[in-house]
Amino acid sequence: MAPDGLLFAATMLLIGFGLVVLYSASVFVAEATSRSPSWFLVRQAAWAACGGVALVALMRFDYRRLNRPVVAWFLFGAVLVGLVWALLSEPINNSQRWIRLGAWTFQPSEPAKLAVVALLAHLLSERSADTVRGLVTPLTAAGLLAALIFVQPDLGTATFVGLLAVALVFLGGARRLHLAALGAGFAALFTAAVVTAEYRVARILSFLDPFADPLGHGFQLSQSLIALGSGGLTGVGFTASRQKLLYLPEPHSDFVFSVIGEELGWIGAGLVVLAFLFFALRGIHVSLRAPDRFGMLLGMGATLTIAIQGLLNASVATGLLPTTGIPLPFISAGGSSLVTSMAAAGVLLSVSQRAP
Repeated sequence: MAPDGLLFAATMLLIGFGLVVLYSASVFVAEATSRSPSWFLVRQAAWAACGGVALVALMRFDYRRLNRPVVAWFLFGAVLVGLVWALLSEPINNSQRWIRLGAWTFQPSEPAKLAVVALLAHLLSERSADTVRGLVTPLTAAGLLAALIFVQPDLGTATFVGLLAVALVFLGGARRLHLAALGAGFAALFTAAVVTAEYRVARILSFLDPFADPLGHGFQLSQSLIALGSGGLTGVGFTASRQKLLYLPEPHSDFVFSVIGEELGWIGAGLVVLAFLFFALRGIHVSLRAPDRFGMLLGMGATLTIAIQGLLNASVATGLLPTTGIPLPFISAGGSSLVTSMAAAGVLLSVSQRAP
């Protein structure tokens, strides 16, 4: 059967829109670092080409071949090696999240999200998740990746991997009591991670009242809210954002949604949210029609990888959640994120081809 046309169209629309918005959001950042105005756009387009190859290859690949121990554990092991390699590499911006390959950098925590999905889908399709024994291996594997990501340090992505694992074991049939215990443990670990680092505590406090310290810890969120407020209903016009003139930190990556809201208004930002919502609903529809349990879990995991990140990024930009470094899939600058998002879409399209 042919891949789901609506899902494919939504993916291409988000990628194309992302390239256009990225150019507008990154021009002044590029010029401030003595680069060509189109520097970020060219790099993102090159990564999009690589992601396109991954998307087409995985779309034509029979996803059922991933449901083999040797394949699932190989993907997990490869990502594990990548994370360790990043921790042994030279720090970039006081973090050890990237592997440098010449002039290019790669963030192994991005493909780790898909590796967790593939491994957990395999494990949960082979055994029941309604027993403690059935949960030990999946949660241990996800916890190991999350721990390696956390020490980079990257609490946001580590938390995301944890949420993804909990969602998959829930879909795998875990009992409510086990989920409650898992949620309590997850909350305790998250709280401990926050209170043991002063900058994380300050980030939480600035989230509660960003304008109490608008030039300090609340700077990112306050500038994001100013951008969204300046855009109003219809926006100030494409390329006319003022906050991207080096007021808003990371306008081309972490806070690109704020630039969208300023230039295209709440109408434009709302349409972007609706596009992600459509992608998520279509992905759920495709996954639930998968011919086997593995396909359902794999498709749902790929869908949640995109949908949860989109929700978290928009929530951070609008002040609904504390600031994290979660990118906006298909749109934020970053080759690792873009290729991983396109690969997730490719896996989902592969599942759609086998759905009746």
